[in-house]
Amino acid sequence: MEELLNFIEQLKFKVLEEKISELKEVGYVFKVQDIVVFINGLSDVFLNEVVEVLDEKDNVKGKILILSLFQDYVGGIILKGEVKEGDIVKRTQKVLSIPVGEKFLSRVVNPLGEPIDGLGEIEEDTFYEIERPAPSVISREPVKEPVHTGIKIIDAMIPIGRGQRELILGDRQTGKTTLALDTILHQRFEEKPLYCIYVAIGQKMSKVKRLVKVLKDFGAMKYTTVVVASSSDPAPLWYLAPYSGTSLGEYFRDKGLDALVIYDDLTKHAWAWRQISLLLKRPAGREAYPGDIFYLHSRLLERAAKLKNGGSLTAIPIIETQLGDITSYIPTNVISITDGQIYLESDLFFQGQRPAINIGLSVSRVGSSAQTKAIKKVAGMLRLEMAKFRELQAFLQFASELDESTQKRLKHGQVLLELLKQKNQSTITFDKLAVLLWAGINGYFDEFPLNEIKNIEENFLQELEEQEFLKDIREKKEITQETENKIKDFVIRFFEKLKKYEGVKTN
Repeated sequence: MEELLNFIEQLKFKVLEEKISELKEVGYVFKVQDIVVFINGLSDVFLNEVVEVLDEKDNVKGKILILSLFQDYVGGIILKGEVKEGDIVKRTQKVLSIPVGEKFLSRVVNPLGEPIDGLGEIEEDTFYEIERPAPSVISREPVKEPVHTGIKIIDAMIPIGRGQRELILGDRQTGKTTLALDTILHQRFEEKPLYCIYVAIGQKMSKVKRLVKVLKDFGAMKYTTVVVASSSDPAPLWYLAPYSGTSLGEYFRDKGLDALVIYDDLTKHAWAWRQISLLLKRPAGREAYPGDIFYLHSRLLERAAKLKNGGSLTAIPIIETQLGDITSYIPTNVISITDGQIYLESDLFFQGQRPAINIGLSVSRVGSSAQTKAIKKVAGMLRLEMAKFRELQAFLQFASELDESTQKRLKHGQVLLELLKQKNQSTITFDKLAVLLWAGINGYFDEFPLNEIKNIEENFLQELEEQEFLKDIREKKEITQETENKIKDFVIRFFEKLKKYEGVKTN
């Protein structure tokens, strides 16, 4: 009898314990402030946990992400659904995860991994948490494989490697998105593809639709996923978008493949976090940004890495500057996190230099280790020539008073600058670029007027297409002495034929 009474007592205690734990799992919303809610009753909830909002019939009608833990209550952001004061919320004991998989290629999704392109549901391979720890130093290896962008000035002078983080920054309307778009388009020419994730943060839907159309027209959507938090979406989706895009990229990296994530742009991401933080009653710091704004971007960009005997994740964040000021808060933060930056200057853009990259302020900290030997051989000389030209540029206005050798050096620099100009969506493979730069650096274009250089370059590349030595450069990824002799013969033949034709035309 005594044993039975003990058993009943234990059972009562167990039921009471379960009831108490159930009470801890459920709370209620006591305040809604725009995109932010404050919840009472969830004493055991943890950071980044998703809690569900229930209706009268206990069906899930919304989701909240917990971002602040106060002494008596918690604060979070509304992910989906309508939430009002008095709503009952229930713990899920899960952090926010999104579906990932190869079926996401060629699709347009929101930051929660839900398709928004009207092409039906996407079958996921697995789920990845949107906040994942960065790979450890031991699991990484040095960046040594190139990301060929097809943009002459970048591939030659500011090389990007697989696993690197390279920042693109500049004022609005200077061609930042175009650089990123051309990089995605160029991957269709690469033998080892990069799986691309383009993250649009706070952009107009019309702009995103135009970009997706260009990707489809060039056949680039088959290896690309577009993650969109548009200008009409609430700040929580702006905040989540880059983390979701990174998780999608990590799926390919973990499978031993190479992925590229473009964040366009992180300035709007910082704005969204400032808005959320101020509503969550966090103290404001410099420029009203919260104190953890640096950590916000560093924990995102540190996830980009080249893994030992594995895949890689390359990150290209974009930052918008105001009046060319790269010393303001957010640009300097991201410059200090990344492995180099590409700075686009408004003055160069309006002068007709496209892409408007300032070579002096742009840098890649990975350097030539991320270049093929073919490009490395010619790019070293190019950097030297362009440095000399920058020194002489100040004397351009007095060109008539300069001696003949200085005038020749100035003309040589102007010709090289002209060769580095490029139209949108007209990328160039590394083998052709190596030959073109070889001809440019060795002065073969210098005898012609500047306004004819682009036409000559076009004809040069057309004839180059038929040459057999291009295959050697592609396969060996370097210019041997034998190949260099073949290049020299081809270049001499081409320019002799051109001069002959020019002479006939003049007569």
